[in-house]
Amino acid sequence: MGTMKINPEHEFDGQLSINPSSSRLLDPEEFRRQGHMMVDFLADYFQNIEKYPVRSQVEPGYLKKILPDSAPYKPEPIEKILEDVERDIFPGLTHWQSPNFFAYFPCTSSTAGIVGEMLSAGLNVVGFSWIASPAATELESIVMDWLGKMMNLPKTYLFSGGHGGGGVIQGTTCEAMLCTIVAAREQMLEKVGRENIEKLVVYASDQTHSSFEKAVKISGIKLENFRIIPTTKDTEFALDPKSLSRTIEQDIKSGFIPLFMCATIGTTSTTVVDPLKLLCEITKDYGIWVHVDAAYAGGACICPEFQHFLDGIENANSFSFNAHKWLFSNLDCCCLWVKDPSALTNALSTSPEYLRNKATDTEQVVDYKDWQLSLSRRFRALKLWLVLRSYGIDNLRNFIRSHVKMAKHFEQLVSIDERFEIVAPRNFSMVCFRVSPLALGNKQVNKFNMELLESINSCGNIHMTHALVGGVYMIRFAIAAPLTEYKHIDMAWEVICNHANAMLDVN
Repeated sequence: MGTMKINPEHEFDGQLSINPSSSRLLDPEEFRRQGHMMVDFLADYFQNIEKYPVRSQVEPGYLKKILPDSAPYKPEPIEKILEDVERDIFPGLTHWQSPNFFAYFPCTSSTAGIVGEMLSAGLNVVGFSWIASPAATELESIVMDWLGKMMNLPKTYLFSGGHGGGGVIQGTTCEAMLCTIVAAREQMLEKVGRENIEKLVVYASDQTHSSFEKAVKISGIKLENFRIIPTTKDTEFALDPKSLSRTIEQDIKSGFIPLFMCATIGTTSTTVVDPLKLLCEITKDYGIWVHVDAAYAGGACICPEFQHFLDGIENANSFSFNAHKWLFSNLDCCCLWVKDPSALTNALSTSPEYLRNKATDTEQVVDYKDWQLSLSRRFRALKLWLVLRSYGIDNLRNFIRSHVKMAKHFEQLVSIDERFEIVAPRNFSMVCFRVSPLALGNKQVNKFNMELLESINSCGNIHMTHALVGGVYMIRFAIAAPLTEYKHIDMAWEVICNHANAMLDVN
């Protein structure tokens, strides 16, 4: 494991004292000193990141055994704290920015993303309404239009489109889903009466992300009214329009009120794409709100060659994706567009006297507090603005394309080894594979692949996660870490083969 060195000018001398100037909570010169030190610390971390096990190897409760029972009464210097970070905290980290991290979906950093986060944290404005920091609101509206145009979203989703639409930056997809469900709920109850809330029904496939179920629970929709439509291998585990149509018709005959459907562009398990255009043709006849979740794959849609996956979005009501997943904007940064922002504001707005102001009262401005769950909000747009400006559209597209090319390379490595098989089509930069039943004879295929994955993750060289789809246990290999190069893909494949070889020889 590598050891990062703190600049000799800042070495801890063993005395638990601090620079007298830091007795002020925000001293410019002390901030400058500590800020330089923190940047050096992180730069060294990125430079040495491959020396750490990718997945943390600690046991539950490890940190409680080594940290004090209470906070210190006297101040401790940043030098000492950073030493403790490396000694005590780093072992308990799974290193998401490691070039050998291929698990889950990515949570990407970039120089611009980190610097933008630092700038946002330093300014620390609370832009709940336009008057609270006009630039925070106006920049957010502008960059959401920039990003929408990059993805070729219909004008109906843009502030500048002239149709009343617009975008907002939420924290995560969970928040975006909950906001849109609540908006749809209120809109529907205004029509059918609040006494009918127990008749409202929502729809999704069994491949829809679990955050949708959480949003349904919180929204007050009865969980037994959550229709999880099974998918099959025949549709590559995408949501089948015919199954959706049958389910809706059955609900209507039973006296239920169809409310909301979530379609996915790039499911978590296999990155399958639901047939959005066909689904929207069905839902429009019933007045169902359609939300499109592209949390991971949405980033790819800034590239023209991936924009066909959004066909049909003109007939949906809302669309979201996480710029912190595959657009290098650091957690958290979920971009949500809605065709009818008034549906959000009617459901989520509050107008206490202490927040009243001329700009709001005359309806000249956007108050983003009414587009989200909480009142307070971070200046996330600043970070996204820095990313878009620092790299430009051409470079951002090339970064994404490079990840897709590396995924194709890994897919080829798997395909030419007859002991392995690809178990789901690759749409973006994730490959789903397993050791083939043909290589295992009578052995339990799922059990073998499960043990293979745990063996690989336990060694710390690379990190992957799994999915279970249609009864098939598969290993997911997701590429998008900012430091990953072809050499890391080749090394990862070597690690996979070595562990597979050892287990096949033993078995």
